[in-house]
Amino acid sequence: MIRGMVFALLAGMLAFPAAAQTTAVNPRVVLETSAGRVVVEVYADKAPITARNFLRYVDQKRLDGIVFYRTVKVADHFGFVQLGVQNAPAKMLPPIKHEPTSQTGIKHLDGTLSMPRLAPGSARGEFTIMVGDQPSFDADPSKPGDNLGYAAFARVVEGMDVILKIFDAPTSPTKTLQGSFKGEVPEAPVKVLAARRLPAAK
Repeated sequence: MIRGMVFALLAGMLAFPAAAQTTAVNPRVVLETSAGRVVVEVYADKAPITARNFLRYVDQKRLDGIVFYRTVKVADHFGFVQLGVQNAPAKMLPPIKHEPTSQTGIKHLDGTLSMPRLAPGSARGEFTIMVGDQPSFDADPSKPGDNLGYAAFARVVEGMDVILKIFDAPTSPTKTLQGSFKGEVPEAPVKVLAARRLPAAK
C-alpha cells in the first residue's frame, strides 16, 4: 500500500510540470490611442495564424502611429471601426491564410477584432472592431459563393467606451480614401500612439 502511495505521489509530481507547460494564457495588447486606452485579448489558442499576424504587427511596432480611418454606422451602436497600415508598403507584412469562424469558433460579437479581406488568404494589416453583434461576418457554409466570412481573432476586454467614442465621432460626408469609403471617413481620425503586449499575469 505504501509503495502504491509513493508511486502515485511521484506520478503526480512528474505530471504537474507537463500540465503547467501546456496551460497557455492568451496574450493581451494595449492600444494607447489619442482617445484613450483599449486592451484586447488575442485568442492565440483558437486563431493561431491570425493572432500571430496581429502580434507581429504589434511586436514590430508597425501599428504605432496608425489611425482609425473608417467608421461604418449601420445603426445606433451597430457597425464597426477600422484601423490599420492602409496598405503602406513599408508597414505591410505578407498575407496570411484565412481562418474562418467555422474553424476557430470565434464569433463576431460586440468588441470582436477581425480582419477585413478581399479573397480568402489576402488579409494583411487591416483590422476591424465590431460595435454590436454581427453574425453576418461569420462563415456560413450554407450560403453560395465565398461564404467563409472574416477572420475573428481577439476581443476588447477594456476600453469599449473608447471604441464607442471613436464610433460616435463625426464622419465627413465628402471625404474618401483613394476614392473609397465616402461618408465613412472620420473628420478627425483617432491615432494609435503605441501598441504593446501587456506582461503576462503571474
